[in-house]
Amino acid sequence: MSQKIAGFLLLFLILQGCTHAQTFNKAKLDSFFVAINAHDENMGSIAIASNGVVVYQNAIGYSEVNNDLKTPASIKTKYRIGSISKMFTAVMIFQLINEGKLSLETTLATYFPQLPNASKITIGEMLDHRSGLHNFTSDSLYAMAKPKSEAEMIAIFARQKPDFEPDAKAEYSNTNFVLLGYIIEKLTGKPYAEELKKRVTSKIGLADTYYGTKANPAKNEAYSYKYTGQWTQMPETDMSIPGGAGAIVSTPADLVKFINALFAGKLISPANLELMKTVKDNYGMAMFAIPFYDKKGYGHSGGIDGFTSLLIYFPQEKLAIAYTSNGVRYSTNDVIIGALSIYFNKPYIIPEFKTITLSTADLDKYVGEYSSAQIPLKITITKNNTQLFAQATGQSAFPVEAQGDNKFAYAGIIIQFEPTKNSFSLTQGGHNYLFTKTN
Repeated sequence: MSQKIAGFLLLFLILQGCTHAQTFNKAKLDSFFVAINAHDENMGSIAIASNGVVVYQNAIGYSEVNNDLKTPASIKTKYRIGSISKMFTAVMIFQLINEGKLSLETTLATYFPQLPNASKITIGEMLDHRSGLHNFTSDSLYAMAKPKSEAEMIAIFARQKPDFEPDAKAEYSNTNFVLLGYIIEKLTGKPYAEELKKRVTSKIGLADTYYGTKANPAKNEAYSYKYTGQWTQMPETDMSIPGGAGAIVSTPADLVKFINALFAGKLISPANLELMKTVKDNYGMAMFAIPFYDKKGYGHSGGIDGFTSLLIYFPQEKLAIAYTSNGVRYSTNDVIIGALSIYFNKPYIIPEFKTITLSTADLDKYVGEYSSAQIPLKITITKNNTQLFAQATGQSAFPVEAQGDNKFAYAGIIIQFEPTKNSFSLTQGGHNYLFTKTN
């Protein structure tokens, strides 16, 4: 009798455990990516892992587009992950702290006394973007394909005035993590790439994650593209420039494995993970809080050249999701929202991606130069036959797609025109800016 009871209880516990596993509509998720792919809305790769096990993978678009040659992307295609690299850099910094080689209170002056406010800025303030160091990628120098040495980058940083006093507030700055990458090299005497392999990728078995160089299709590495009626290859940033802030190449499968290991305590201590998760003025230490409905996730986004990416972990659900893209019309954020909605069985209608074609005469009312009192930026709207383009000061023109009712969109940017008022509102990342025609 006792054996029967024990067997029943064991069966009950197994069934109870199974109820915690998320069942999702794989066919609908497949259909979502088929729709995106069929309309050239995005090119990329996704992985979803539950309880540390990958339960869904897919890849759409191409890793290389060269005239008539198109190489389809696969789940093994590698992408530049941009600022998700900051999470890897932070992990190595925390490991060095645990080894007693520095602390969160160590000042930047210990390594780079020539930088502005170096004696006031701490490692902790650099990790959570409270240093006040100017974000060098906001300047035109960032769009450079030529390599730069540490000495050249430090000389650039030394010339830049701080944006605010250390710890006065938080403001995102890639400069912080380029410097943290250099500090890892100073403390270990090894290149960042070697320490990344030793401390992270080899430790948890990430075979497809490494410090990038020039993209190499022979290694299944993707090029990045922008859409101008067709996919057009983007110029490459030399990886010596973003360094510890954005130079890593990876796959979604490796990224979910990385964040699972991070939250499982395989890379840093639980106390240090809490520091990464603790958000102050919107920033944690190389991590953001990313909510989805009533679920609370943590992770980071990335963007470099035409690549965009997003990595999120939901601790309560033990769910990890990563999406990497090398070509964006329908934003990466919207791809993740769609995938999570379907996975968690939330109400979600797969977009139809209807093409609205306007005549060249229809576009005339939008053409002109616009400026905003909110931000020091001018946007010029032009047309080429039936295609409307937007070009911000100092940036390349990009095509905007008609959505109907004077609304146009591109990669998460929404432009809502008011032709009778000679203005438009631009919405991006939850922020709204009013632009008025000046010419």
